Amino acid sequence: MLITNPCLIKFSSALLVTFHVFLSLQLLFFNHALAAELTFNIISLGAKPDGKTDASSVLQMTWAKACDSSTPATVYVPDGIFYVRSVSFNGPCKNNVITVLIDGTLVASSDIQVLAKTKSWIEFSHIDGLSITGGTIDGQGTALWNCKHSGKSCPVGATSLQINDAQNVNINGLSSINSQKFNIVVHGCQNVHMTRVNVSAADDSPNTDGIHVQQSSDVTILNSSISNGDDCISISPGTSNLWMESITCGPGHGISIGSLGIKAEEDGVHNVTLTLSTFTGTQNGVRIKSWGRPSRGFATKVYFQHIIMDNVKNPIIIDQNYCPHETDCPGQASGVKVSEVTYEDIKGTSATEIAINFDCSPINHCTGLSMKDINLTYENHIAKASCKNAEGTTSGVVEPSGCLADKSNFWQNVLVLRLKDNKNALEGL
Repeated sequence: MLITNPCLIKFSSALLVTFHVFLSLQLLFFNHALAAELTFNIISLGAKPDGKTDASSVLQMTWAKACDSSTPATVYVPDGIFYVRSVSFNGPCKNNVITVLIDGTLVASSDIQVLAKTKSWIEFSHIDGLSITGGTIDGQGTALWNCKHSGKSCPVGATSLQINDAQNVNINGLSSINSQKFNIVVHGCQNVHMTRVNVSAADDSPNTDGIHVQQSSDVTILNSSISNGDDCISISPGTSNLWMESITCGPGHGISIGSLGIKAEEDGVHNVTLTLSTFTGTQNGVRIKSWGRPSRGFATKVYFQHIIMDNVKNPIIIDQNYCPHETDCPGQASGVKVSEVTYEDIKGTSATEIAINFDCSPINHCTGLSMKDINLTYENHIAKASCKNAEGTTSGVVEPSGCLADKSNFWQNVLVLRLKDNKNALEGL
């Protein structure tokens, strides 16, 4: 039947237009969903999960595809063991949502000469919007550690994972084991979020810092477990706005700000917080250390809060006379300025009698130190505190009792001493 009603014709046309728009939108959403799920499987592109065949070139090719994609992309490492000689993933990329999803294990060479001239085994640089999720990276560092222990001439070693000059980085659920040197280094980055990172190395493995942060801002480390032969987390010059929470550290050297003062001209460390964390059997707990030599470096607005110490040799320590091998620093004083450091609700046991040790610079006293609710014991007794050139205040119960000099009373104490000296002099006439 021929439709002649104008109103019905207009309605039918409108319905067809609406249906066409609906189909176009559905197709657009479908294509967007496909684009959002763009995944490059390294096995599909030629990698072999046999732990022997070098997957480096495949990983580089896969990264190139993901980086060149104008839509979000994923580099997928399936279950299996993939040998990787070394890789360097560089940006900038055409999209800012690149995920490296690891279900398997990336393993380095056990031959210490393979990475002898390489600073980093796996490296990401100049990327905005990077996520590394899951999996294990195995640096196979045992042979290098043994070489160093033997006293022979050995390579320096390579960092397992280094992130350079990147922003908006998320690392979640990654395990780093047996790194030759540092496990994870964050250098020159902004807005980095790490959670559920696990680091494991032998307790005598040299220079195997768990997470090292330098020249970076707005870095968060959460719910992570680190056991190694050096600092669980090390914080170097140029670090600001660093938040560490729920960290389990041990064995290892503790969590350290420093070494500072390596250079005469260097950036400082500002606004660092560690909270709700546990140290077990570590050499140090919370530490600030600087070389005993001139420097314009500084550490300020540091907060150590709600921490449990379990058999820690130096639970609370500031060492401004750091001078390994007694070279380039004997007889000099640290120019690094340490100020506004808060220690609050720190409890547990010390493995040595002196649980609080503030050894500050004679030319730049530590100032603005605040101690509140501290309870540290040694062999079931209250431990001891030692302070040199350290000024600040205590509140609540602080055991061992604080030995800080109260700067607000400094000149008053000087006046009292001088009045006593004058009185004694007059009495002697």
